[in-house]
Amino acid sequence: MDREQEEMQFLGIFGIYLESYKAIIAWRKIFSKITLSLILPLSFIYLVHMEVYNLFNRKISHNERELEHTRSGTAKYEKLTDVISNEWAYFLLFKAVYITLHFIFSLLSTAAVVYTIACIYTARELTFSKVMSVVPKVWKRLMVTFLCTFFAMFLYNMVAAVVIVFWLVSMAVGSRSDFGVAVFYVLLISYLAGLLYLTVIWQLASVVSVLEDVYGFQAMSKSINLIKGKLLVAMVIFLKLNLSLGIIHFAFQKLVVHGSNLGMVNRVAFAIICFLLLSKLILFGLVIQTVIYFVCKSYHHENIDKSALSDHLEVYLGEYVPLKAKDVQLEQYHV
Repeated sequence: MDREQEEMQFLGIFGIYLESYKAIIAWRKIFSKITLSLILPLSFIYLVHMEVYNLFNRKISHNERELEHTRSGTAKYEKLTDVISNEWAYFLLFKAVYITLHFIFSLLSTAAVVYTIACIYTARELTFSKVMSVVPKVWKRLMVTFLCTFFAMFLYNMVAAVVIVFWLVSMAVGSRSDFGVAVFYVLLISYLAGLLYLTVIWQLASVVSVLEDVYGFQAMSKSINLIKGKLLVAMVIFLKLNLSLGIIHFAFQKLVVHGSNLGMVNRVAFAIICFLLLSKLILFGLVIQTVIYFVCKSYHHENIDKSALSDHLEVYLGEYVPLKAKDVQLEQYHV
């Protein structure tokens, strides 16, 4: 993060990757500690969830098939019914624990990385203990922003589902034509593009929630304005990150979860590889979303006062003080 603020706006996809990589390498000691304490547990929770989910799914499916071939009213039928009910109860409990832990570690990891990059940007003294002392004080802001984004995505998915289902029903009732199929694919592509756009807004809003005095829907609104002009770059970057996550997910499913024919040693080896790759991907993604924030600020000529940002990153009287809008939206500079 040794570039001048005016230069940040000219960073493209490769430039953002390079700037993020340089920050991680230059401060690898503190990022290693953040990874060990927050990102590795997050990756472990994500991958273990896939394995345990598969175990529950196989057991429940097997018992339900057994139940279908068992006469109702018999002792075996009643026993299988109780077993399935208990398995579903344990499964739902497991899902609740997974969602809670994944949610908490995601927010904490985001807060830690965003705060660290901001400290690097302002060239202030940075220690792991200071990062960890600030993180618990900002994760509530991130939680509100996440819930607002989740609500927006829920509404978006509901509306999209109604529109797509309505079109499919109209095609089924009427005569199916090439035009109708083409419209369906246009709707589907538009839906996926909108979903990616909301993902970009969510990621940028998370950074805004940590570094500025707004969060929730206000942070989302701020992100919508910030991303203008850099939307294509951000969407390509996050699309590639999500595709990378999908590849790791698929590899773990194929080689570990459903790889019983590969042998235990190979499955463990592939699990470790997926675990390390996922941890690196999460760290890289969190650093990238923070760098994109500074690129967007520079693109809109909102010159951030490093001393003001540094002051607001300080832990004052035990409370985290976010950067206020007047400090982030200083006088515009001209290039």
